[in-house]
Parts: sequence; C-alpha cells; structure tokens
Amino acid sequence: MSESVGTAESDVSNAHTMGTNKIQFSKEVKQVIDKVLKTDEQDPMDAPDFNTVDYINQLFPNEQSLATIDETIQRMQCEVSLIDDNIRSVVRGQTNTGQDGQLALCEAQKVISSLFTHIIDVKTRAERTEEMVKEITRDIKQLDCAKRNLTSAITTLNHLHMLVGGIESLNELIERRSYGEILNPLQAITEVNQHFQQYSDIEEIKNLSQSVDKIQVTLAQQITEDFKEAFASKPSTQHRLGLNQLGDACKVLSVLDAKVKKELLKWFIAQQLEEYMHLFHENQDIAWLDKIDKRYAWLKRHLLDFEDKYGAVFPLDWEVSERITVEFCRQTRQQLSQIMAKRTNEMDVRLLLFAINKTQAFEQLLSKRFTGITLGATTTEQTRVLTLPATAETLPTITVFHDQIGQCFKPHLDIYIRSIDRNLAELLEKFVEMSKEPYKFAESKTTVYPSSGDLFVFYKKCMVQCNQLSNEQPMYDLALVFKKYLREYAAKVLEGSTPKLVTNSTSSIGKSVSLLTRDMQNLSTAAGQVFHNFLKEGDTQRFGRDDLVRICCVLTTGEYCLETVQQLEEKLKEKVSAAYMNKIDMSEEKDVFHRIISNCIQLLVQDLEAGCEASLQAMAKVQWQHISNVGDQSAFISSICGNFKQTVPTIRDTLASSRKYFTQFCHRFVAAFIPKFINVLYRCKLTLSDGSNNVLGCEQLLLDTHSLKTALLELPSVGSSVNRKAPTSYTKVVVKDMTRAEMIIKVVMTPVQPPAHFTQQVLKLLPDITIAEYQKILDMKAVKRVDQLQLIDLFKHTASAAAVSGLIETPNSEEELANGARETPAIVTEDNNDNTVVSSTDSTTTTATSTTASTSTPKRAFIFSVGSFTGSADKNADGSSQTGIRKLESLLKKRFP
Repeated sequence: MSESVGTAESDVSNAHTMGTNKIQFSKEVKQVIDKVLKTDEQDPMDAPDFNTVDYINQLFPNEQSLATIDETIQRMQCEVSLIDDNIRSVVRGQTNTGQDGQLALCEAQKVISSLFTHIIDVKTRAERTEEMVKEITRDIKQLDCAKRNLTSAITTLNHLHMLVGGIESLNELIERRSYGEILNPLQAITEVNQHFQQYSDIEEIKNLSQSVDKIQVTLAQQITEDFKEAFASKPSTQHRLGLNQLGDACKVLSVLDAKVKKELLKWFIAQQLEEYMHLFHENQDIAWLDKIDKRYAWLKRHLLDFEDKYGAVFPLDWEVSERITVEFCRQTRQQLSQIMAKRTNEMDVRLLLFAINKTQAFEQLLSKRFTGITLGATTTEQTRVLTLPATAETLPTITVFHDQIGQCFKPHLDIYIRSIDRNLAELLEKFVEMSKEPYKFAESKTTVYPSSGDLFVFYKKCMVQCNQLSNEQPMYDLALVFKKYLREYAAKVLEGSTPKLVTNSTSSIGKSVSLLTRDMQNLSTAAGQVFHNFLKEGDTQRFGRDDLVRICCVLTTGEYCLETVQQLEEKLKEKVSAAYMNKIDMSEEKDVFHRIISNCIQLLVQDLEAGCEASLQAMAKVQWQHISNVGDQSAFISSICGNFKQTVPTIRDTLASSRKYFTQFCHRFVAAFIPKFINVLYRCKLTLSDGSNNVLGCEQLLLDTHSLKTALLELPSVGSSVNRKAPTSYTKVVVKDMTRAEMIIKVVMTPVQPPAHFTQQVLKLLPDITIAEYQKILDMKAVKRVDQLQLIDLFKHTASAAAVSGLIETPNSEEELANGARETPAIVTEDNNDNTVVSSTDSTTTTATSTTASTSTPKRAFIFSVGSFTGSADKNADGSSQTGIRKLESLLKKRFP
C-alpha cells in the first residue's frame, strides 16, 4: 500500500512538471485505489479513461435536458465541498495520530524505567536474605557432619568387633563340628566381611578377610569329608555324624560358594547310582531291552528308600531326588545306546516298541513327579501339555522329561518303519483278494470299497503312534511308505478290479486274413466277407449291470481316496517337524486317483456309446430318399432311448453320492456322441435319383434329430421318479450341438438352385461351417463332383465378400468385431430353438424360419479362402487393392485366430 501511494505521488509530481491537468497513475496504484474505493455502482468519474466531453453529453443528451443544468451544477458543487471536508478531516486526523503516538511512547519508557528499578531492589534484598540463612545454618551443618562420622565410626567398630570375635568363635565351633551353631555366625561374618572390602588396603583388615576365607575353605573341606565318611561303605566311628548334623552341614553349605554344593552333589549322586551301574552293566542279561522295566523299577525303589532315609538331610530347594533322576536318565540313555549299537541284529519291532512304551510311561511318571527345574525348564515348559488324539487310552501329559531316555531309540526307528511297510504289504494283499470277490452293493449300502476306509484307519493309527515316537525323520519316512502303498492300492485294488471291455477284433482280423488268402480266386467275394466279418466280430462288448456298478464303485472309492489323501497330507504336515514340512508332497498320488476317476467315467461313456453304435449304423442304412410319409420317431431313435433308460439309471443311482461326477459323465457322453451322430448324419442320402430332395425323408430325419435332442436333454433324469432339472451347462452343450445337426438337415432341404441363394442359406444357418463340412453336405445332396467344385468356389467368394462387407459396415474397433463373432452362434441357436419342429412340407417355409439368423462371416470357411482373394475384393477396396488386402488379412487374422 505504501509503495503504491509513493508511486502515485511520483506520478502526480511528474504530471505537474509536464504542465498538464491530467493525472496519470500506474497500474498498481489504480488496483489499490479500486480495492479501497470498492462500491456497488462505480462512478463514471473513477474510470481510468474518463472523458469530460462524453460525460457532459451523457448528462445532457438533448436541448430539453439543459433545463436541469443549474441543479446539476449545484449537485457537483456539493460533492466537491463534501470531498474537500473529507480530505480536511483525514489530514487533521493523521496529524493528531502522530502526536498521540509520541505521547504513548514517552509514557511506556517511563514505566519501563520504574520496573527496572524495582527489579534491582528485589534482587538486592534476596542476596542479603541468602547470606543471612547461610550464617544461621552453618553450625547445624557442622553438627550433622559430625553425627554421620561418629555413627559410621561406631558401626565400623562394632563390625570389626563382630568380625574378630566371630572368627575366634567359628574356629572353636568348627573344631567341635557344631554345624547347627555355625550357620548364623557364618552368615553374619560373611556379610560383615563384605562391608570391609572397601578397607582391604589396611593390613589388619586384609588379614581378617583372609581368615574369613580360610574358615570357608576349612568348612567346605570338613563337611565334604564328613559326608564321605557318613556314606562310606566301611565308615570309621570316630567322626561319623548323625543325620541331623548332616542336615545342619547342608544348610552351612548353602551359605558357602555354590561350587562346593555342586561338587558335593555330584559325588553323592554318583555314589547313589553306583549300585545301578553295576547291576545293569552291558554284559549283564538284565541290561537288554526285554527287561528295561526292571531299570525303572530299580529307580522307583531307590528313590522311595532314599527319601525315607535321607529326605530330611538335604534342603528341599536342593532337589536331590530330581537330580538323581536326571543323572539316572542320562546314564540309562548312554547305556542303552551302546547296547543297541552292539546288538542291532537282535532287535525286532516288538522288542523296540515294548522298550519305547515302557520308557514313555516312565517319562510321563517322572514328569508328574518332578518339576524339571534342574533341567533348566522354564515355567511355560513345566506346564506345557502334549495333546495326543482324543482316545480312551491317551490323556494330556506333561512333557518335562520327554525324550530324556527315549532319545536313544530314534536312530533305530527304521525297524518300526520297515515293520509298517511289511504290515501294509500284507494288508494290501488282503485288499486285492477282497476286490476279486463280487461286490454286494445292496448289502454294504455304500459305493465306497470298505478296504479304502480300513487303509486310512490303519494310516491314522500309524501316524499317531509314530508321532509319539518321533516327528522328525521317522515321520517323513512313514509319509514315503504311505505314498508307496497309496499308489499300489490305486493300481492293484482300484485299477485291478475295474472291468475291462474285451473285443474280438484281433481274432477277427486273423480269421478274415486267412479267408482272404484262401479265396484269392474270387477276390471281390472274399473282400466283402472280410469286411462283413470285421464289422460283425469286432463289435465292442457291453458291460453288464454288475460291471457298471463295479466301475461306479471304483469311481466313488477313488473320489473318497482323493479327498482323504488331501486331509492326510495336511495332517502329516501338521505333525511333522518344520524341517520336513515342505518335503511332504502327495500331488502324484492325488493325480493317480484323478486319473482313475477319469478312466472310470470314460469306461461308462464308452459303454453307453457302444449301446448306441448299432442304432447309428441302422440310421446310416435307412433309405431316406424313399421315405413316403412322416410318422413317429424311427426305430433307431427308440433303440437309443431304450439304451439310455437301461444304462443311465444304474449309473445315476450308484453315483448318487458323487453327483458332480455323474454330471461330468453326461457332459463327456454328449461331447463324444453328438459329433459321432453328426458324422453318421453326413452319410445319410436324402436325394432322389432325379437330383431333387425327398422332403418327407428330410422331415422324418429332422423329427428324429429333434427327438434325440429331447432324449439327450432328459438324459440326466431318464428313468427317475424325481424329475430333476439338468445342469445349465449340460443343457447349453446339447442345445448348441444338436441344433447344428438340425441346421445341417435344413441346409440339405434347401434347393441347390439357384446356387447363390443356396450358398447364402448355408452361411446363415451354419455360420462357422468349414469347407470339408460344406463338401459333406453336397455329398448328402448327391451333387456331382464337377458341380461341387463350382459351388465350393462360389461359397469361397460369397464368404469372402460377406467378410469384406461385414468389415466395412461394422465399426473399426477390433473388440466389437470379435464380440460380434462370438455372439453370432448364440443368436442362431435361439432362433432355431423356436422352430425346431417343422410341420410344413414346403422347403421355402423351412428357409423362412431362419431368415432372422445372423449374417456374420463364417469363421473357418473364410480362413481357407483368404489366399484366393480376387477382383471383387479389389472393387470393395476402392482401388487400393494391395493395401486393402493386407489390411483386411491383418484384421481377419486378429478376428479369426
């Protein structure tokens, strides 16, 4: 603001210097003036480009307005006077403000000077007060210091007196072996001696401290000798102490260095286990594993005898019984390791498990009896519980002493794993024998082999038992054994019991070849006989009802094994130690059971297909061109439906617990059967000798196709009292593929003449037809080979032109083109579903039912014709032939991969 005002002053001075009446302000000054003089309605005089002539003309636009000139002049004079008054007030106000500020500044300086004087006065008084207080308390401080020194001197003298007197009294008590009287003086002297450590540079104090150390050494030696004398096998009665004196001696040892107590306990525990080491030496018969329980019985008796005789001698916090037990476990573990290493050949799984079970029971007993504090166990470990599977025999047990002895058996657990391997081999042989017997599905009330449940129950018991023995390498080895016998069970029991289809094709071929060799004179007759015999004797045999049930049982058993193997893998990873967790992988075994399930479904599909084979052959042999009326469905359709009603209910009822695999069976059957039906359909001859279509034959075949589609849609629930809706995915597949078969018949019903119309109908009804399929349709219509070549060439050009037209008319987005290509079949399917039953005998009516179908470019047919692009494409490309063709080919490759 100040800068703008300064600029305005300079602008005004410049204007006066130039001798002009017009004042020119800079841009910044004008902006500041506008902010200060902001009004709702701007005065024209405030405008930067104000012009007096224009303003006067605005006030007086004509002669009549001059009548108010006096009033205007008077108003202007009033405004000038008002502005002069305002300027005068502002100038005077600024003068008074400067004077008031100067007066306020002088007043503030006077107040600050007064305040400073007051602070100096307060500081001086505080200093005088402090000096006075120091003078008063000087004598009191001296008295306090003298009191502290006197108290310290008296205390030190008392401690010194206690130390000197205590040393003398302790020496006397040591000579008399009065350990009960030694404890308190010894504790006091020890504490006093710690007090005098800061005066160790004084000779007298140093000597007294050495005397205390000597007393402690003497006591340690003397008490150790007394203990050895008291527990010697042939003690001398001169200094033999009683149990009460030994108890007092132990209390004295608690005050001495901890090493003394540790050495004494080490000697005492070794002395207590001396008898055990002698009785169970490795060259003794009682030391072998079959008598391992006698070791543990000896310790139980010895601990009871020890606590009864010497329990009162040792303080409770020494945990002597637990220390003896820990040392017993260590010695036993070493002895058993040495013995088993030397006598490995004498060990079998029964002996090993007997020793392990006895050892585990003994360790559990020790865990209940002792806290494990001498083992270095924390509070958490002392209360930790090993949770075993909830059975009547296994209860939660504290594991403080877990593997204190049992660790020695782990290197020999391979014996246990080999035993499990042998047991599983015997069990598998039993299962194989059971699988050879006829399976009574009605009696067992389950489709899963009982042997599979028995196998996994045995697995569970082995896993629980092995987890109690070790969860490291043995558990991993057990998992490998499990994997081995899962594969063998799948191969020998499931695959071995799966019925197989036996064909006579091999013997038929041999017999036919011999017939052909023997009858070379009449070659045509022999060849016909060979072909007839090959078809007749090479037919695939059907499964019986029991075989179908057996296949379904194998399938459900494979499903059960697959699910249980997944749970088994998770449980093994949960039980095994972290080092082996990532090594356990049963994906191969799961793949085996997946393959068995798939093979069973394929066998069921093949059997149902085999039942339809004769009907399809009968369909191909029908003289469709000679049918004179349209009736009910043909006999071969009834035969196919009868085959469905005979076979499918058995499969569906047996797979009631595996509904998803029954649905998969239906999917795979229609995926295999419908293409086979369409191939047979191509072999049907529907054209009369004069080249015209037999409309009645076509309509009969169309009716049979529709009946077959209905039968396939009802296939999942055929013969069932409950009308259950088929899965949507299955329905879509049947409708899509069977509608294609109907469209093929409708194409055959369309006259070849004129060829252009016929080709357009083909592309409308079968937008994804291939050249090979198109040629098969021409064969069905008995079109001559020469005419076929012309029609195929026309078909290629029509398809190419349709593709070009579609690319030009549709948007340029490649995604929209691809979406349109994917949506076309669905449109055709929906249109034809509404018109599946054709009642009219006029072929034009049949053509009219499909006029709403999509005209999308046929996908595979156009791929074959891309290379033969000619003149029509050049015209559609508007002269840019080469560039247009390349661009078109690029788009088509992206659209039709």
